[in-house]
Amino acid sequence: MSPAIFIDAIQNELQLTQYGQNPPELYDPIRYIMSLGGKRMRPLLTLMAASLFTDDWQKAVKPALGVEVFHNFTLMHDDIMDQAPLRRGQPTVHEKWNQNSAILSGDVMLVNAYDLLLNVEPSKLQPIMLRFSRTAAEVCEGQQLDMNFETRWDVTEAEYIEMIRLKTSVLLGYALELGGRIAGACDESTRQLYDGGVNIGIGFQLKDDLLDVYGDPAKFGKQVGGDIIANKKTFLLIEALEQAEGSAKEELIGWLNAIEFDKAEKVQAVTAIYDKLGIRELTENRINMYFDRGFDCFEKINADTDRKNVLIQFTRQLIERES
Repeated sequence: MSPAIFIDAIQNELQLTQYGQNPPELYDPIRYIMSLGGKRMRPLLTLMAASLFTDDWQKAVKPALGVEVFHNFTLMHDDIMDQAPLRRGQPTVHEKWNQNSAILSGDVMLVNAYDLLLNVEPSKLQPIMLRFSRTAAEVCEGQQLDMNFETRWDVTEAEYIEMIRLKTSVLLGYALELGGRIAGACDESTRQLYDGGVNIGIGFQLKDDLLDVYGDPAKFGKQVGGDIIANKKTFLLIEALEQAEGSAKEELIGWLNAIEFDKAEKVQAVTAIYDKLGIRELTENRINMYFDRGFDCFEKINADTDRKNVLIQFTRQLIERES
């Protein structure tokens, strides 16, 4: 079955979904952020996972939107914490309205997400909601760890992987697991869906770290080298700090401590240190390791091979994108 069918179902349901009306200052920001687009990757994966086990995958559409609403809620609050001016090329909610409105609208989005997830069979409701609540808490834990890392220079690879697992990957895993649970998949298959999604999610984030340094600006969609300029703790920087010695270590620390600098010069210099240390190759190996783990999980799912291949092929296409 073509992913386009699932995309159309998601878009149609988005048009029909009501978040509330009054006061408009509370609900207009929700409609605004949900209208900004995005890949809709999480609800799409939910529907694809459901279609592995049933032809009646349409019953997963509303719960799938619950995952998307929750995802956008986290983006709205993340933008406040990051003081980000733009989201998908448009003003962020706190810029377009104000910070208090963005906080409160985000809170209502979380409630909306729960409302949408309630659209499942009663016999499946409790495990689905318990898993969602745990996942939502883990996303918050990951965000807090990310903020903690801003003031630390001793973050280890294991700590970083755990942070991105919580902040971004567990929701991807839950989106897939949700589709399986709604469709009546066995516990082993839902576990493979979840584990596959988590590993693919970690690979995605590591690839995003890599593309920020080595991506094609025309394809990447944002400034290459932005993480280097901002001293952001990425997998590449963490590994470089761990492995650099002597003059390379001194030079790297010097750039990290620099207050006034030429941005292009800093990006070029730090990238040269990464090249010398083989950080690009190391990162690519880690990315491939997590992607391979994810696809291995998908292969083990107890479902029709042709249907699994649709999910696997679609995920591979997502991986190959450079934006």
